[in-house]
Amino acid sequence: MNTCKTLLLIGLFVILNSCFSDNEAQKIIDLSIAAHGGERFQRAEISFDFRDRHYEIFKSPERFRYLRSFRDESGMVEDVLDNSGFVRKVNGREVTLPADKENAYANSVNSVAYFAFLPYGLNDEAVIKQYLGETQLENQPYYLIKVTFRQKGGGEDHEDEFLYWIHQEHHRMDYLAYTYHTDGGGIRFRKATNTHDVSGILLQDYDNYKPEDESLPVESMQELFEAGELELLSQILLENVQVRLVD
Repeated sequence: MNTCKTLLLIGLFVILNSCFSDNEAQKIIDLSIAAHGGERFQRAEISFDFRDRHYEIFKSPERFRYLRSFRDESGMVEDVLDNSGFVRKVNGREVTLPADKENAYANSVNSVAYFAFLPYGLNDEAVIKQYLGETQLENQPYYLIKVTFRQKGGGEDHEDEFLYWIHQEHHRMDYLAYTYHTDGGGIRFRKATNTHDVSGILLQDYDNYKPEDESLPVESMQELFEAGELELLSQILLENVQVRLVD
């Protein structure tokens, strides 16, 4: 009987601890989304230039539309990803693509939109949030949140793992780290370096780092960053950021 009671208490503790972690993570993410623009994201048409590509992004709880446009040797290219799927147009005419290329282009557009809008999107149905506690990074106090994804609704990247450092006072997302499995897989750490505050919406530029060993767990990134053991791989710079709020 005592053994049964002990097991019951252990099980209850695990459940309560899990509920606390989920609730705390939700509260912190809600604060961070509000700090970055909150409900404005749901009615914002956001455009910017990134690596010689022009992007126009709209995402509400019901629908989304991501457009990428650029010019190459074939002419003017427009990639559109929305609730209906992916379409590429060249000089205004829709083109048929092999399935692998269509999938690669769609993932590329979606990735840019996803990172640009963070932390908005972290309340999507497929997101699983876990509170990992408090930490200090570069002498600033942070809450550490881990995000994984349900297979249903999580897309092809549902096995990716993310860590987010949310500042304890202003609630902005100053750092993130993530694993990915496309293109051979790897791991990255990003530090926010500049904030674009346009019409009350915050979009950020980042320094993008990688470790020498890209098979490491995502939880190791803070220690490696603080030890100066990450290589600066690239800079994520958004240019000509514009925001139009629609009713």
